[in-house]
Amino acid sequence: MNKVRLSTSPDRAALAALSLGDVVYLDGTVYTAREGVYRRVVEDGEALPFDPAAVSATNFHCSPAATIDADGSTRIGAVTATASFRFSKWIGPWLDRSGATLILGKGGMSPEDYRNHFVRNGAVYLTTVGYGTGALLGRGIRRVKDVHWREKLGLAQAVWVIEVENFGPFLVESDLAGNSLFERENAKIAAGLDRVYEGTRPAVMKRFGETDDRRDEMI
Repeated sequence: MNKVRLSTSPDRAALAALSLGDVVYLDGTVYTAREGVYRRVVEDGEALPFDPAAVSATNFHCSPAATIDADGSTRIGAVTATASFRFSKWIGPWLDRSGATLILGKGGMSPEDYRNHFVRNGAVYLTTVGYGTGALLGRGIRRVKDVHWREKLGLAQAVWVIEVENFGPFLVESDLAGNSLFERENAKIAAGLDRVYEGTRPAVMKRFGETDDRRDEMI
């Protein structure tokens, strides 16, 4: 895997140079925006309280572990990514309106989202590398530059504008062509699953969820 340092307002050449599975660390400014923000902007038609083109091209789906001190100053010790599949119904209009070309989050989005929306907007998706990385990502936060809509949406849903340095690691989950790391690797795994189950014996206890047929696996 290649290790890449990337600006949070990258040009197209920098994005085109990314390959699926590259490890990315970010420098610049990141802003958080999740369901409450997407709903206000996409469904209600409300303008963002800042100009994203002038601030950052990077939107992080996350909740910061934020503290607001008595003097009004703010601190963030960790940032925990939230699952991005929940944003699927808004992502097309959101990319159109925000101009974001980097979306950060957990678990990726659907291949259809990448091909139908990300490609058209010249955007890529970077995923966190697993659970429990909030404190690790917190090491890359230099300061809170601004907070928007805190009174309207609360701490978790507010827009936090954060200055970062060597912020990561993230993995390149989608590229400019709409290819997906997870889709590619899942296809490889699925092709070998039948061999994993060969020779297994039927469950003896028949407890809830036990099965020797992978088609019956529960989600």
